[in-house]
This record gives sequence, C-alpha cells and structure tokens, in this order.
Amino acid sequence: MKRFVMIFSMVFLLIVSCKTTNTIETSTVKSTPETFSDKKDTTSSALINWQLFFEDTLLVALIDTALKNSPDILMVMQKIEIARSDMRLNKGAMFPLISGGAALSQRKFGRYTMDGAGNMTTEITPGQMVPVHLPDYFAGLQTAWEVDIWGKLKYKKKASIARYLKSVDGKNLVVTNLVTEIANTYYELLSLDNELDILRQTINLQQDAFNIITILKEAGIANEFAVKQFEAQVLNSQGLEFEVLQKITENENKLNFLSGRFPQNVLREKSKFFTQIPKQIQVGVPSDLLKNRPDIRQAEFELMASISDANSAKAAFYPSFIITGYLGYQAFNSSFLFTSPESMAYSVLGNLTAPLINRSAIKAQFKSAKAKQIEAMYHYQKIILNGYVEVSNELSNIKNLEQIHSLKTKEVDALTQSIQISGDLFKAGRVNYLEILLTQRNTLQSRLDLVNAKKRQYNAVINIYKALGGGWK
Repeated sequence: MKRFVMIFSMVFLLIVSCKTTNTIETSTVKSTPETFSDKKDTTSSALINWQLFFEDTLLVALIDTALKNSPDILMVMQKIEIARSDMRLNKGAMFPLISGGAALSQRKFGRYTMDGAGNMTTEITPGQMVPVHLPDYFAGLQTAWEVDIWGKLKYKKKASIARYLKSVDGKNLVVTNLVTEIANTYYELLSLDNELDILRQTINLQQDAFNIITILKEAGIANEFAVKQFEAQVLNSQGLEFEVLQKITENENKLNFLSGRFPQNVLREKSKFFTQIPKQIQVGVPSDLLKNRPDIRQAEFELMASISDANSAKAAFYPSFIITGYLGYQAFNSSFLFTSPESMAYSVLGNLTAPLINRSAIKAQFKSAKAKQIEAMYHYQKIILNGYVEVSNELSNIKNLEQIHSLKTKEVDALTQSIQISGDLFKAGRVNYLEILLTQRNTLQSRLDLVNAKKRQYNAVINIYKALGGGWK
C-alpha cells in the first residue's frame, strides 16, 4: 500500500509538472539572401589574416603592439577565465561531492527519554554502563550527490559551455574592433599629415599673392581693400594649420592609448597615403557571416545558452533525487576509534523531494527563462540582419567612392592649372584679385576634399573587412 501511494504521488507530480511547463515557444530565424547585391564571390576576404590584409608594415607593427598591451584585450581575457570557471563549476555539480573530515561531539540524553532510560540499563562495554555524558568521535568520508534524472544539471552545464564559447568570441570581437579602430585612426593620421602639407603649400602660395598685391598697392595699381582680403586669406589658412596640428596630436594619442602606451611619436610614412591602393574585397556569400562575424557567433551561443537555461528551469518542476551518506570510523572513546570492524560506520540516505508550496516561484523562474530564450532568438536574428546591411552599405560606399575620388582628382588638376592661369592673367590685368582669391580658396578646398575621399576609401575597405567578420584571425 505504501509503495502504491509513493508511485501514485510521483506520477501525479510528473503530470502536473508537464502540464505547467508547456513546450517552449520557438520561431524560425529568417534565412539570409544568397548573395550581396550583384556580388557573387565564392570566398570571403574575412578569411585573410589581418597581418596579410594590411600592407603597411608600420600599421601592422602598431596593431601587433596593441594586441599585446591593450587594456581591453587584457580585461576580456579575464572574462574568459570567469566563464571557464563557471563551466567547470557546473560540470563538477553533476558528480558526487566527497569530503573527508573528523568530528567530535558530546551528548546527554534526558533521563525521562527513550534514549536516556535505555542507556541507564545498557552496558557500553562489558561491566561499564553507558555514561550520562556520552562523547562521539568520527573520522571518515561524507558524500552528497544529486542524481540528475531530468537533466537539470546537464542543461546548466550546456548553458555554461555556450557562455564560455560566447566569451571566447567576445574576445574575438574586441580584437576585430581594436584592429579596425587602429587602422581607421592610422589612415586618419596619414590624411591629416597630407592635409597639413597641402595647407602649408597653400599658405606659401597665398603669401606670395599677398606680397604681390602689397607691391601693386604701393605702385598705386591695387587698393588697401584688396590687400586686406589677401591678408585675411593667409591668416585663415594659418588658423586651419593649427587646427590640423591639434587633430594630429589627438590621433597620435588615441593610437598610443589603444596600444596601451603613453603619448609618443607614432611612426608612419605619409607618402604612402596616395600610392597605396585600397585592397580589393571579396565578400563571399551572406551565410559566411554566420561563421565569421564574432558578434553573430556570440548571439548564437547566447541563444543556445538561453535554450539550456529554459530546459533547466523546466526540470526544476520535477522531483529531485539526492543521495547522502558517510563512511568512516565512529566511537565513544578515542582509543576505540580505529578499531575495525567494531568502529566501522556508514549511512546511506536517498531523498526524493518535489516542489509543492513554492511552485509559483519556480513557474516565475521558468517563464523568465522562456522569455529570455525568445529575446535571444530575436537578438540573433537582428544581429544577422545588421551584418548583412553593413556589408551592403559598404559595398555601395566603395563603389561610389571610386567615382568620387576619380572626379575629385580631375577637379584638383583643373583648379591647380587655373591657379597658374589666373596668376598670369592677373599680372596682365585681365582678371581682378577677387577671382584670384576665389581660385585659391576653391583649389585648397578641392585638394582637402581629395585627401578626405582617399581616407574614406581606406575606411570603407577596413569597415567592410570588419563587417564580413575579418580582423580576429
């Protein structure tokens, strides 16, 4: 009869638990398109190691220094250690906990209790009654083990493994972002160096024009108004020069900060800015993003972990089976403690428990885990969509920047020639000084725009390399 009641109770608890924890909701993740726009590459540039992707040896050395010294890298390595420890903790929870130790206790039973009354008439050794104050010595092993019948601990272990792998990809993501940021800042610095050269060359030309207009004023050909216009133009360009110098300092300090070092000169060759052609990118197929982009892999592992969390929370509704026990030597006198087999003692207890009163708390925990799983699934889908959009945007950007750079090059050539032509015409009295000023201003702006277009080309190539999932291998 007792056995029937126990079996019926267990079956009832299982039925109630299954009813409470309905199947976890899932939604289908949208599949990625087959290609990026009209690009149909079979391989992806993301597979290229960053040391081979960047051709500037000074940039490669700078990135290598940053990867060794960056505080961000050092911090994320500790996060990996934390995740590894959590994984080992959850893995160890599946095995019995065995500990060794010794214990000493003293007991006195009340005289009018069953134990007390029995001890008064019982000999503990031949001719010696059980003492009123009874010592108890123990030395041996103790164990406790939760038998993972429903997989609660197994799913916790799976979740911790997934989060450990997520932390590894977290480090890869930090590396990718660091490589990208250093490369973009490096080419920003090269562009500023070239802007500074252009400004100084322009200031020299403007100073020459200012000297000429001053001479013409003294000869009575030009007036004071024209002189002041040329002087203002020189002063404006000199002010721009100091602004560029400040930006150069800030970008150098940023590169040093990213490299984990104090401010110092950053080695670079500004002459390579225009001679180096941005690398041609192969985008592969969109499905490559799933295995190359660390942020997508992170979202995937978090989704896997959240599924395991939900399954573990579901298993909490079912009865838990815990085995406890001890094995060792136990005696009332230390001189008898290690007498064998008389002092040998053991205990084994199987404990089957199921939640009854606190089921509302378990339900809340399960619903929370279930909602987090669905949230992780939508986040995973969002990250995939964002990756595709980033690649698509940068593909278009690269294509348009090629046209912009080509047109700006022609514009600079035309305006550079116009400076010489306008100077000759001005000396001949066929153009006025306002046309000279306008030509110089337009030429300066056009040359600066050309530098900016070249920098944007570098940035676009670097950004699409990152968007495809490159930079961490």
